[in-house]
Amino acid sequence: MSSTTNSPTHHTSTIGAIGAPSRRNTELALLVFAVAIPVFAYANVGLAINNQVPAGLLAYGLGLGLLAGVAHLAVRKFAPYADPLLLPLATLLNGLGLVVIWRLDQSKLLQSLKGFSPAAPRQLLYTALGIALFAVVLIFLKDHRVLQRYTYISMAGALVLLLLPLVPGLGADIYGAKIWIRIPGLGSLQPGEFAKIILAVFFAGYLMVKRDALALASRRFMGLYLPRGRDLGPILVVWAMSILILVFETDLGTSLLFFGMFVVMLYVATERTSWIVFGLLMSAVGAVGVASFESHIQTRVQAWLNPMREYELSRQVTHDGILHSDQLQQSLWAFGSGGTLGTGLGQGHSDLIRFAANSDFIFATFGEELGLAGIMAILLIYGLIVERGVRTALAARDPFGKLLAVGLSGAFALQVFVVAGGVMGLIPLTGMTMPFLASGGSSVLANWALIGILIRISDTARRPAPAPATNPDAEMTQVVRPS
Repeated sequence: MSSTTNSPTHHTSTIGAIGAPSRRNTELALLVFAVAIPVFAYANVGLAINNQVPAGLLAYGLGLGLLAGVAHLAVRKFAPYADPLLLPLATLLNGLGLVVIWRLDQSKLLQSLKGFSPAAPRQLLYTALGIALFAVVLIFLKDHRVLQRYTYISMAGALVLLLLPLVPGLGADIYGAKIWIRIPGLGSLQPGEFAKIILAVFFAGYLMVKRDALALASRRFMGLYLPRGRDLGPILVVWAMSILILVFETDLGTSLLFFGMFVVMLYVATERTSWIVFGLLMSAVGAVGVASFESHIQTRVQAWLNPMREYELSRQVTHDGILHSDQLQQSLWAFGSGGTLGTGLGQGHSDLIRFAANSDFIFATFGEELGLAGIMAILLIYGLIVERGVRTALAARDPFGKLLAVGLSGAFALQVFVVAGGVMGLIPLTGMTMPFLASGGSSVLANWALIGILIRISDTARRPAPAPATNPDAEMTQVVRPS
């Protein structure tokens, strides 16, 4: 005889996703601090310079708060599971950059220079356009994997952007570097800032397909896996492209940025240390080779090796046909004057750098007025952005997203290193600008787009997986046991 016992009925309902916090409220709280800190810094500068609170303090605070609010609403609506730190960190840097640019606009010395015009209003406009571009990226880029379809189109687009400064009548040669184009009504733009994002898309798509072939090793030498000869083709092509940029545009920073970004992504894709070694050797050989005949690069190297001599030559009448500059020496003096805690916002003398004090050399103003402590805090903020980008790459579920996040984070980190290293005398000066801090429309626009893409990838990576669909036939389970 047997008895049948019915187990409890299991009722299952279909749910969209397993619950997970979106962290948007955390982001909003951090944004309040990211707006409040620049507002207090703005008031500090006004009190230091004019002994009164700036008349535009309320307008600046409301404007920056409004822009941050728009960006937050875009993330809350279109990327609800994105990393909560990226937007506040970028907003804080952008806000501090606006304050220091306005501080330099008040300098009597800079106002006396020919062709001076206030840069802060223009930078605020570019910030608004950058956040609008950030929102557009989130709205229209529903899935970052769509970019993989445009791998080779991205390569062609990046090459066009890199060649634009060489077009007669369009490109502009500014102090020896041919990396700008002039647009009527907008001034000069730097296409290389946008090219770094487009090239990251190409490198990610290309390496995702070719990584297995590039990871194969033919022999081992001194602990390194040497790649096969036929696999050296891609790195040779990118190396040649970076050398051509160095030769025709005489821009060490852009050349180093593109080649370094490719080597970093190649290493992540293949996990072969030999690619890093090859990359360092090839970049050193290329830079030394070009510097041996390119006078503009030679001048920057000489200014790096002996900035005091360049300072003395800039104050003499020279007949060597070379434009000598005392900027690097003035920058080093600014860092030295800042000491540990700085002179205080608005109380430094970095305006003695004159040309490019608010763009290429704005980091020197932070160094003098905020000191070593302030510089370390700024670099920590940059480091956090890079760390969140790498964390996003680790969390990404698809290889293309991993490589793209690493590429964008690596490009951002390399740009910070190249600019900060040049201004501090660690490496020769370049024509690049400090992301978010420096005056420059193309830099602000490109870096807000970069943050938008990272937020899109992080949203996809952190989004909870959908719960499995229920089986309508399995409404009740009966367990039959023998008596």
